Amino acid sequence: MDFLSGIMQSALTFFYGLTKSVGVPSYGIAIILLTIAIKLILYPLTVKQVKSMKAMQDLQPKMKEMQEKYKGNPEKLQKEMAALYKDAGVNPLSGCLPLIVQMPFLIAIFFAIRDFHYEEQFQSFLWMSNLAHPDPTYILPVLSAATTYVQQKQTMTDNSQQNKMMMIFMPLFIGYISLTFPGGLVLYWVVSNLFQIAQQWWMYRKPAETVGEAR
Repeated sequence: MDFLSGIMQSALTFFYGLTKSVGVPSYGIAIILLTIAIKLILYPLTVKQVKSMKAMQDLQPKMKEMQEKYKGNPEKLQKEMAALYKDAGVNPLSGCLPLIVQMPFLIAIFFAIRDFHYEEQFQSFLWMSNLAHPDPTYILPVLSAATTYVQQKQTMTDNSQQNKMMMIFMPLFIGYISLTFPGGLVLYWVVSNLFQIAQQWWMYRKPAETVGEAR
C-alpha cells in the first residue's frame, strides 16, 4: 500500500507541476486533475460495474414477482432466481468485482492525499486557506454527503427497507467523517463522486442494450 500511495503522491506532484508550469500553481486544481485521470483510467471497470447494476435493476420486477410467488419455498425461489439470471445472461456478483479491483487504488489515494506535504504558499484553494486541514466552513463535508446520496440513488436496485436505511446512513457517515479529514482529501471525494454521477447518468440515459452485455 505504501508503494501505491507513493505512486499517487508522485502523480499529484506531477499535476501540481503542470499547474505551476502554466503560471497558476494550485494543489486544489492538481487534486481535481488527478481525480479525473484516475476515473478515466478506471473507466472500463466502471462501465462493467454500471452495466451490471443496470441489468439487475431491469430484472427487479421479475425478481419481486418470484419472491412473492415462492415466499414460502426458499429452495424453489433460489432455483428460479438462478434460472432467471442464466436466461438473462446476468451474473449478480459481476458488479462487485470491479469495485474490489479498485479498492487498493482508492485506499492508496486516501493515504496519499491525507499525508501529502503541501508547499505552504500554495496550500490554499477557493475558500480554504489550507488543504491539509479540515474545511472550516463545512461546505466540502456537506457536498461529500450530498454527492454520495445522489450516486447511491442512481444505482439503487430496489426499495427494500435495508437499502433505504443505507441511503440515509452512508451519506451522513461520509459527511460526518469528512468534518475531520483534510480538505484536499474531501475535495478528491467530491470530485470523484461528481465524475461518477456524470458517468452513470450518461450510461443510464443511453438506449437499453441487451442485458447479456452486463456479464
